[in-house]
Amino acid sequence: MPLAPAQSHHTAFGRLRRGFVPALAVLFAQTAFHAIAQSPPRFTDALIQTNREVRLRLAAEPGQKYRIELSEDLTNWRALATIAGAASVEHTDSANPGGGSRFYRASTVASADALTGDHLPTSAGDAVLHPVNHASVVVGWNGFTLHVDPVGGAAAFTGLPKPDLILVTHSHGDHFNAATLDALRKTNTLVVAPAAVFASLSASLRERTVPLANGQSTNWVSLGGLSVEAVPAYNANHPKGAGNGYVLTLGDRRLYFSGDTEDVAEMRALTGIDAAFVCMNVPFTMTVAKAASAIRAFRPRYVYPYHYRNQDGTFANLESFRQQVGDDVGVEIRLRRWY
Repeated sequence: MPLAPAQSHHTAFGRLRRGFVPALAVLFAQTAFHAIAQSPPRFTDALIQTNREVRLRLAAEPGQKYRIELSEDLTNWRALATIAGAASVEHTDSANPGGGSRFYRASTVASADALTGDHLPTSAGDAVLHPVNHASVVVGWNGFTLHVDPVGGAAAFTGLPKPDLILVTHSHGDHFNAATLDALRKTNTLVVAPAAVFASLSASLRERTVPLANGQSTNWVSLGGLSVEAVPAYNANHPKGAGNGYVLTLGDRRLYFSGDTEDVAEMRALTGIDAAFVCMNVPFTMTVAKAASAIRAFRPRYVYPYHYRNQDGTFANLESFRQQVGDDVGVEIRLRRWY
């Protein structure tokens, strides 16, 4: 689905000067917000964290969608995220520019069907990245919708657009469920999957599925020229060749979805990745330390830790992951809600 345009009037506006101590930054931001903001939406709080992230809190109408934008100079604005309205809703700007001012504004989105999530600018318009749960992701781009590893039945995707393309990494139940694919697909939905998944699909789904082995790729003019490359994803629990990670190219941007894997050589050798969705749980994928080491090796611009629920029900230590990646390699860690 196309990205819904925001309405031209901006109803909330505020400024944060980087480098202020958090208490002063909040006071300064609140003073600016109160002087300019209308309702709704309105910024009610802004806090610069010790790691230089900015946590924004807005009051907005439930059932309405809003676009948050940011600028460093009040001239050039870019979309940061599309969010769903609520009495109080938070969004974290994870960028670490290391100084200067950052300006934020929020506006009403015209379409109630707009996909929520972080915006990633591409040469063919913004991609919107929407976490669903565990390893399931929805991406909106250039009028199309992509689902990665959709499971949980149609109910898990209530309110989300149906997919034009589905990527399945491997056959384990937290990544592949044939009934979910049948419930979500449209008549023209395409599917990419490894051979083991392809063999278990219904005849009607196989007709719409491209089986890809590690190292193979495909693209579609009908989907705006996007391309998909299958990369190896394996470890002691996942035999090499049985599953795929994927590099998805949208215009001039490359997104990586790890599937279930160790920090294998093929992952560490990736280049030019703009956004990486990287698994980390024990004992089925990799530890926080190995995930951080891999990120420091291939250095994607943005990293989304996902698939981080451990076998015992605990969660990987994402703050430790962020610290181990460090801030010296130009990688922005985006912690979003998956559970």
